[in-house]
Amino acid sequence: MGKDKLRKFQEIGQLNNVLEPSTEEARKGYELKGSWSKKQFSNENGIVLELGCGKGEYTVELAQRAPRFNHIGVDIKGARIWRGAKTAAENGIDNVAFLRTRIDWIDQCFGENEVDEIWITFPDPQIKYNRAKHRLTHPEYLLKYAKFLKPGGTINLKCDSEFLHGYTHGIVQLLGLEVEECYHDIYQQILPNEGILFDVITHYESIWLEQGKAITYLRFKLDGIEESMAHWGKRD
Repeated sequence: MGKDKLRKFQEIGQLNNVLEPSTEEARKGYELKGSWSKKQFSNENGIVLELGCGKGEYTVELAQRAPRFNHIGVDIKGARIWRGAKTAAENGIDNVAFLRTRIDWIDQCFGENEVDEIWITFPDPQIKYNRAKHRLTHPEYLLKYAKFLKPGGTINLKCDSEFLHGYTHGIVQLLGLEVEECYHDIYQQILPNEGILFDVITHYESIWLEQGKAITYLRFKLDGIEESMAHWGKRD
C-alpha cells in the first residue's frame, strides 16, 4: 500500500463521520441498524444513501442542499471515502456520515423503512454476463434495498453506461415498478438548470464527459417489488 493510501486510512480511522464495521458485524446485523439517525446523528431526520459513493461528491452536496435529512455514503474503498469525509468534517457538515462496507451486506446495516432515498452514481456496469448479479440494480440488490427503503421512496441511477441504464430500465418495467424520470442523455434532453444532476460532476463523470459519453439518468420506485418478484419467480 502506498504512503498516501496508508495516510488516508489512518485519517479516516480518526474521523467520527466514518463507520467501519467488521465483516462479522456487517453480515450479522450492524449495531446502528434501525437507529442511524438517533445514534449517529442525534436526531429523528430521514436518511438518504449514496451507494458506491466513491469520493462522496453527491453525499456531501446533497447534505448541504437538504439539511433536514441525514446523508450516508457507502463504499468499500477507504481511500475514496476519505475525501468526502474530510470535506464534511472540515466544513462542519454534521448531517453526513460514511459507511465502509460491501453493498452485498447493505440490508444488514439498515432497518425496515429507515431510508427515504437512494442514489447510485456511476457504478461499474458489470457488462459480462457472468457478472450480472454484481450489478447494483440487479433484482437481488433491488430486493435488498426494498427491505429498508420507505414506501414511496425513490432510487436515482446516474451513469455513463447506456448498457446499465437500459438493463435497469428493462428490469424496472418487467417488474411493473413506477418510473418517475428517464433520460438517455441528460445534457441533450433536459435544460442545464435542473439542480444537482448538473451542479455536481463527479470524478468519473468528468472523465466520461471528456470522452463524449452520454450521461443517463433513471429515477424509479420499488413499491410492490416483493409481489412482482414472487410472481416472476413462479413464471420461471
